[in-house]
Amino acid sequence: MGISNTLYPTMTTLPTFSHTTSSSNPQSLPFPVTLTSKPFINNHSQLSLSSISLSRRIFLPSVSGIWDALTGGSNYNPREAALAIRRGMQLFRQGDIIGSVAEFDKAVELDPRQKAYLWQRGLSLYYLDRFEEGAEQFRLDVAQNPNDTEESIWCFLCEALLYGVDEARKRFLVVGRDPRPVMRQAYEMFRDGGDPQKLADTFSSSRDGEYFYAFLYAGLYHEALGEEEAAKNYIVAACQSPYAQRSDDYMASLAKVHCICRNWSLNQTST
Repeated sequence: MGISNTLYPTMTTLPTFSHTTSSSNPQSLPFPVTLTSKPFINNHSQLSLSSISLSRRIFLPSVSGIWDALTGGSNYNPREAALAIRRGMQLFRQGDIIGSVAEFDKAVELDPRQKAYLWQRGLSLYYLDRFEEGAEQFRLDVAQNPNDTEESIWCFLCEALLYGVDEARKRFLVVGRDPRPVMRQAYEMFRDGGDPQKLADTFSSSRDGEYFYAFLYAGLYHEALGEEEAAKNYIVAACQSPYAQRSDDYMASLAKVHCICRNWSLNQTST
């Protein structure tokens, strides 16, 4: 998504429906930065700088690129690596999962430091049924960002298909508190077991993003349990939401790619 606003670092983390990035690892960022693509316009029609943060799933941060700029560079090639990641993300959005992994792997070759942050690669690996590699990727990501709710869930999804739901739950990655109510409830459902219908009902009348994420993760929970029809109903409903139709959120693209990979029609009447 093209960003026309000037972006500034801020210490404030605002609620957003896409995952934001923060890291306590001093090797990745010398200070916490949160960016958003949804600036607040005040009464004087000026941008409120404290509200400019860019969603992690919409904007691709080059953590190592920032670090190199501050430290004078290295033997790695973070610029080309970032370009490869962007190409991989675009290929994924287009449904070319194999091509996306090739680009993500190229990025790691160009700058091995990128691997610990390549959650996009983990998502692609899931759709290639490379669950062990996907789980490894998500565990690396959570090690760098211990507040990463969604990567904890996706690690569970990979390991549920490898070892079964019960064993995957024993291995569940415990992370910090997500600022988004919908993701807190989804996290608890995957961690402890729960009712995906309750998750969907809780946010069925909520703002677009909350509705989308509730139905997406309700469907993914059913998929982990091997309940394909219920999974289809929820994820198709997520795709049909206004948020999924107009958002540049990477997860909105993922929901559509999920349906393509499963040969599900987006024109069906959903629950």
